[in-house]
Amino acid sequence: MTAFRDLHTPGDPFILPCAWDVASAQLFAEAGHAAIGTTSLGVAAGIGAADEDRETLSATARLVAAVRAAVPELPLTCDFEDGYGDGPESVVGVVRESFAADPEVGLIIDGINIQDSPQGRMSEPGVLAAKVTAIKEAFPALFVNARIDTFWLGRDSLGEVTCRIDAYTAAGADGIFVPGDLDLTTVEAITGHSRVPVNVLASTRYPGSTLAEAGVGRISTGSLLYRAAMSEAMRSLAVLDGDEPAEITSVLSYQAFSDLNRPQSS
Repeated sequence: MTAFRDLHTPGDPFILPCAWDVASAQLFAEAGHAAIGTTSLGVAAGIGAADEDRETLSATARLVAAVRAAVPELPLTCDFEDGYGDGPESVVGVVRESFAADPEVGLIIDGINIQDSPQGRMSEPGVLAAKVTAIKEAFPALFVNARIDTFWLGRDSLGEVTCRIDAYTAAGADGIFVPGDLDLTTVEAITGHSRVPVNVLASTRYPGSTLAEAGVGRISTGSLLYRAAMSEAMRSLAVLDGDEPAEITSVLSYQAFSDLNRPQSS
């Protein structure tokens, strides 16, 4: 967990690729990334559920356990929606039950991302603040990334965001995540205000170097990689529908995927 915490350096962000299954996590690890996250959209799609409807808990817990077994050497964090509970005590119970390990080891996960908008509705800041405090008291080493959904849900209020930053930081959050299509001035205002590292989504406007100059500490792919994979699948299918031969030039081979889970000889 200390290694994961140390990755969050304002001005020198790391890219957090978000996996939706074990194979994607292994591929991201093989590509040299320092940590792995999960995408709730990808997990929800895999079970035929709507994202952020509190239906992904079991699937997320299974994915985290499987990824931890497959890439035990890397820090692992997950999208934890709004904590899958209304009150702080219930959320602590969910964390313990979902990610418990041997008592001497602690949790099998290094971080969680917990948001302040249950099912697409903003909650009062005190709701998430109470959850964050309870989680940190129960699991002090767990990196808690508090997600502020003001911009994500179309509420263009930097003032509200900074107030929520203060509330969640005071509650013990280790990082702040503000998703949305943010302009650089907004990013700089957020990083300048926050006392803890700031996480943003990979931007369609700016490269990572520009976000680094703006003071960002972590760049998450969110659901981008899952959506990109599905989009490429549809493009490949359209080629076949157009009565053209299958295109495999840039596609990973069957053997490459088979080898991911093949036991390595000593």
